[in-house]
Amino acid sequence: MNAGPLRTDSEALRTAFKLALLAFALTSCTAWLRPLLLPDEGRYAGVAWEMLRSGDWLTPTLNGLPYFHKPPLFYWITASSLAGFGLTEWAARVAPAIGFSLAVAGPYWLVRRWLGPGPASIAALALLAQPLALVAGQYANLDMLVAGLITLSIVALAHATLLMDSNPRAGRPALRVAWIAAALGILAKGLIGIVIPMGVIGGWLLLSGRWRTIIRIVTHCPEGPVVFVLIAAPWFLLVEGIHPGFLDYFFVYQHFTRFAAGGFNNQQPVWFYPAVLGLFFLPWLVWIARRALGERLPAGPERDLALVCWIWVAAVILLFSIPRSKLLGYVLPAVPPLALLAAAGLRVRGNPGRIAIRFWKGAAALGIVASLAAVIVIAYRPTPSSRDLSRWIGAHSQPGDAVFMLNRFDFDAGLYARLQAPIRVVDRWNDEAFVLSRDNWRKELADARRFNPVLAEQILITPERLLASLCAQPRSWIIGFAQADANHQALATSERVREWRGSTLWRFDSSRPESNVLCESVPR
Repeated sequence: MNAGPLRTDSEALRTAFKLALLAFALTSCTAWLRPLLLPDEGRYAGVAWEMLRSGDWLTPTLNGLPYFHKPPLFYWITASSLAGFGLTEWAARVAPAIGFSLAVAGPYWLVRRWLGPGPASIAALALLAQPLALVAGQYANLDMLVAGLITLSIVALAHATLLMDSNPRAGRPALRVAWIAAALGILAKGLIGIVIPMGVIGGWLLLSGRWRTIIRIVTHCPEGPVVFVLIAAPWFLLVEGIHPGFLDYFFVYQHFTRFAAGGFNNQQPVWFYPAVLGLFFLPWLVWIARRALGERLPAGPERDLALVCWIWVAAVILLFSIPRSKLLGYVLPAVPPLALLAAAGLRVRGNPGRIAIRFWKGAAALGIVASLAAVIVIAYRPTPSSRDLSRWIGAHSQPGDAVFMLNRFDFDAGLYARLQAPIRVVDRWNDEAFVLSRDNWRKELADARRFNPVLAEQILITPERLLASLCAQPRSWIIGFAQADANHQALATSERVREWRGSTLWRFDSSRPESNVLCESVPR
């Protein structure tokens, strides 16, 4: 009796796994096309590098200072990738490729399991051809990874619910997967890892009259919440024990304060995310509208899955439209359900004709071309970076050398230079109003110093302390903008070594006669 369904499940899993490998390969190829880390990529890859370098896999650090803006899963994956594949840009982008693979394979498996191989194949193409997701899948930050885990959790919960409709005792393995994915989602980016899946599935169950299933999700799989806590909680508790105040900073400030308050980067109007999704799904809007305005589906899995997708899209847009700060990557969890609705639109009113199929495939081709074009533009667009200068330092520095950055901090400098110690960052650190005026690298370093003020005092240096700090080192490397020597006396006796993309690298040797004379004037 059960041989058929079990065989169907295993076939769907095998095909979904192959699709995940294809999605990973696709994003890996596009990631390989980009030889330079963008500034945000450098931040997260740099934190992973410091974790690998220090051997401390518990406390993420930004330039040596505890960095608790985000949880550690991305850093753990990226540090492992850097250890296994080398310190390359491609290795730094493995985590988002994994997230993209989950976001593609999970919905495909769900559609194949409940609607069959034909609809699943259409859904797979729609998922693979989304520019927003495909580009995000090779961009080294946390958004695509958490979007993939949120997708997996929703898919598993929806599958378990559909199974329990016919057999209240079924669906236990899927519930375990959902709890594990939600726990990993919290470790990837915080509370949205469970808030979005529970909100989507909870809304669906209430609207479809399945409120009893909400209780079954917990009671039918009692080990699920236990596994969730065992995976998600230990890191937070351990870090709070080492760095008191971390939980307040992470959950109260980074979650609720940032969610409710202004003053952060990328403030956008409330219609920002609908406009973004409309733009990226422009070739598919007719198919999504066709699904929305088409005939009412009869009761069954197809109708249920369509309702889940609509609730899923609405929940993501509503949640992230509330804060004033809106980043493009936040809306990524809405991409898989919109792709499924675009695929479902092709099947409205029976079998589509040849012309409809051609237009639909044309939309898919346009999406893939747009994705590749975006990657090429990003790859060859001039980007502020100290990569060349940092690599020069890595190749020519000696043990004991110090590295300084003037009025800037390039997140990827430590990774490219293979630095074993934090960079000394020179800026107006004693001017709180200036440091905290913008949500940028200054504010991030200033926030981090609260968890290690002793180290912060050594590496966050005011301009008045620059000369004394240079003279305390046998030799120092200094990265700054090309005009920086007009503002710092110490650079007058420093040697200009290299210039790259508007940046200059100086070398200060305190044993040189002219430098020695300058250092003698420094108060002891």
